[in-house]
Amino acid sequence: MSSSALIVAVPSKGRLQENASAFFARAGMSLSQSRGARDYRGTMSGVAGVEVAYLSASEIATQLAVGQVHLGVTGEDLVREGIPDADSKVLLVEGLGFGHANVVVAVPQAWIDVRTMRDLDDVATHFHASRGRRMRVATKYLNLTQRFFARHGITDYRIVESLGATEGTPAAGTAELIVDITTTGSTLAANALKVVEDGVMLRSEANLVASLNADWNPDARAAVRALLDRVTAAKRAATMREVKTRFSACDSDVVAEAASRFRAVAPFGAPTSSGMVTLHCPPDTLHELAVFLRGKGAATVSVGPLDYVFAAENPLYERLEARLAAIG
Repeated sequence: MSSSALIVAVPSKGRLQENASAFFARAGMSLSQSRGARDYRGTMSGVAGVEVAYLSASEIATQLAVGQVHLGVTGEDLVREGIPDADSKVLLVEGLGFGHANVVVAVPQAWIDVRTMRDLDDVATHFHASRGRRMRVATKYLNLTQRFFARHGITDYRIVESLGATEGTPAAGTAELIVDITTTGSTLAANALKVVEDGVMLRSEANLVASLNADWNPDARAAVRALLDRVTAAKRAATMREVKTRFSACDSDVVAEAASRFRAVAPFGAPTSSGMVTLHCPPDTLHELAVFLRGKGAATVSVGPLDYVFAAENPLYERLEARLAAIG
C-alpha cells in the first residue's frame, strides 16, 4: 500500500461487507477486489488516493486503535469492547444505519423476581453468601461487562469467557446468566432467557470510524475530505426531493411561506423574474407543498429524486479535523 494513501478498512465477508459496499456505492464510491473475494486488498472508485483493506470486523477495531488504517466500518460494540478509552483513540464519524444489535444482560426466565440490575445485585450477594462462590456471567464482552456492572455497584460475580454459543451456557450449567449481543431477542427466548429491564449496555450499529492515531498526512486528509464530502452529499440527498415550478405570482413571499409551512428550502435563491423556482423538500410534505403551490397559481409542479446535494459545509470532515487539531 502507498505510504500516503488513505486506508479504508471494510469487513471481509458476510452481511456487513455487503452493507458497507452498498453504503459507499450510494455515495458514488464503488469498492472492488481485483482478484476476487479472496483478495484482501481493494480499491475505491470516485476518490483518488484511497486503498481498501478487507479485514474482520474485530480486527478493524484493533487496527483503528493503533493507527494502521485511517477509516473503518465496524460495530460500535467492537469499538467499545476492544479499544480501551476508545474516545481518545477513534472518532465515531457516522452511524451507517445497519448492523443494529444490543449488548444486553440476560437472566433465566425462571428468575421471576429479577427485573432490574438492582435485583440482580441482590441475587448476586445472596448467591455468594449461600453457595460460597460468585455468580458466573458468560460473555465475550469482558470489558463492557466489567464497566457496566461496576456502574451498577455489582461486585459478587465472576466472568466466564464465552467463545461459542453464549446463550446456551445457563442451560448447560456453566454460567448463571449471560451478557451477549442480540437483534430480535428470539434466540434468548428460545433458550429461556430474558433481558433485564435496565440491562441494555449498548445499542450498537455499524459505524464509519476514524483513527486518531493514524498518519494523517496531507494526501490522506485530502482523500478523506473528498470521501466525507460524498457521504454527506448522498445523505442530504436521501432526505430531500427536488421540486420545480414556474408561475408569475411566485415570489420571495411564496418561497418564505413554503419554507415555514413545509420545511422547503430554495438552494439557488429567490424565484427568477419569470417565477421559476427550485425547492428542496422532505418527502413527507411533498403533496402538501404541491397543493400549496397550485393554490398560488402553479399549473404544474414537478418532483424528482436527488442523487447528491453538495454544500459548502462538510460537517463530518469538520468534526474529524477538529479532533485531529485538538490532539496536535
